[in-house]
Amino acid sequence: MFSWLGTDDRRKKDPEVFQTVSDGLKKLYKTKLLPLEEHYKFHEFHSPALEDADFDNKPMVLLVGQYSTGKTSFIRYLLEQDFPGMRIGPEPTTDSFIAVMHGDVEGLIPGNALVVDPKKPFRKLNAFGNAFLNRFVCAQLPNPVLESISVIDTPGILSGEKQRISRGYDFAAVLEWFAERVDRIILLFDAHKLDISDEFSEVIKALKNHEDKIRVVLNKADQIETQQLMRVYGALMWSLGKIVNTPEVIRVYIGSFWSQPLLIPDNRKLFEAEEQDLFKDIQSLPRNAALRKLNDLIKRARLAKVHAYIISSLKKDMPSMFGKENKKKELITSLSEIYGRIEREHQISPGDFPNIKKMQDQLQGHDLNKFQPLKMKLLDTVDDMLAHDIAQLMVLVRQEETQRPHPVVKGGAFDGTLNGPFGHGYGEGAGEGIDEVEWVVARDKPMYDEIFYTLSPVNGKVTGANAKKEMVKSKLPNTVLGKIWKLADIDKDGMLDDEEFALANHLIKVKLEGHELPSDLPAHLIPPSKRKIPE
Repeated sequence: MFSWLGTDDRRKKDPEVFQTVSDGLKKLYKTKLLPLEEHYKFHEFHSPALEDADFDNKPMVLLVGQYSTGKTSFIRYLLEQDFPGMRIGPEPTTDSFIAVMHGDVEGLIPGNALVVDPKKPFRKLNAFGNAFLNRFVCAQLPNPVLESISVIDTPGILSGEKQRISRGYDFAAVLEWFAERVDRIILLFDAHKLDISDEFSEVIKALKNHEDKIRVVLNKADQIETQQLMRVYGALMWSLGKIVNTPEVIRVYIGSFWSQPLLIPDNRKLFEAEEQDLFKDIQSLPRNAALRKLNDLIKRARLAKVHAYIISSLKKDMPSMFGKENKKKELITSLSEIYGRIEREHQISPGDFPNIKKMQDQLQGHDLNKFQPLKMKLLDTVDDMLAHDIAQLMVLVRQEETQRPHPVVKGGAFDGTLNGPFGHGYGEGAGEGIDEVEWVVARDKPMYDEIFYTLSPVNGKVTGANAKKEMVKSKLPNTVLGKIWKLADIDKDGMLDDEEFALANHLIKVKLEGHELPSDLPAHLIPPSKRKIPE
């Protein structure tokens, strides 16, 4: 059974051959990382063992926020339909964790039934007991959005010790469990109440080491004026800066994610742009799912290695006969010194070590004499996995992306603005005049013609040198002006006639107004006299 532990130099040179990324992750975990985790009781200290469903499940989005910030409304907005168990109101209404997933038939699956289903990635949640499972359900419904992703709705976070105790389960620990397995964590804030309660602060700290998955949504932003919105945004960034310890500024999306009319429509264009950015981020999840699972496995392997060093070090320092209890207390108290010694001996980054206070609390309930000594073969196997097999899987990830592109999330709100005049940016910038009969550049062409005839055209065309003297007056960089020239010089003769010159000036105006230039010239911007020229 453990023949793979034998010394095999050839194996180190020839990595495993995997058919798919998912199969490769499962095999590597079961044969190389899981033995190390089991040997050093990793699952009792950190995270339960992974199962096949953890590698096969669709990308998941976890919504977290205080009560009445619009978490359930946000899901309703994405799906564009109600889901079983949905309750929306101005006060704390969602008192359960609801996993909104795809199913052929609409219905609810209670938590106790959910954690025995091997096809669902929730089996290990049974460790949180009945108090949690009675507050956990899966809402299934046939919806196109849910064919690509699943969404986890959470109870509204309250403030005060009483509410936290009355839950009957460790709320922060449950969220930490989900955070390890989801692809995106969305923190929702209400523009009217930015106070971060004690429980919310504790929850955000529980999401430590998963900051790369966090996105923040400042919801209900249509209900306050522009000046107030600027102050609220600044206050939110300041509050987050104190809790989320990252050197980068966390991304905050501003908007109003529900289907009601905007109360104050002044910032409509801002809300549309922010919504599109958030939707693109969510739509990219299926494409990046394999890479995220690979990244999470690497993080888990690094933590498992550090854990093995800590456990074996404690075992080594324990006496074999007398004074065990006193030595145990001494070792737990001096855990920070043990961390420092391991860090120096094995060249491990301080960021790879588990939380010292949490580790000390967990060690109190264990018999340190029953821990295992250091077994280098297990660690060498994990090192081999990180050095060779992971690199091969990275190549396979790229191959899968090129051979079988992963679908983006479709349906619901994601399709609402794809086509037609309500698509983002429709009729603006380079898209101006897209559905008009007349050439849109013709509106300002008389003004451009006046400039054109001052540039000494020869045979109805101005040279590149003369056109450049006028175009650089826009103060745009040469890289941008070069792209504009490439788009405007339709017949590629190195000169511009009056229509091409007018088009170049129109594109300069588009760029100066803050819009992006198209990569190819749209059909409606091609001058009428050039539209029959074969490409």
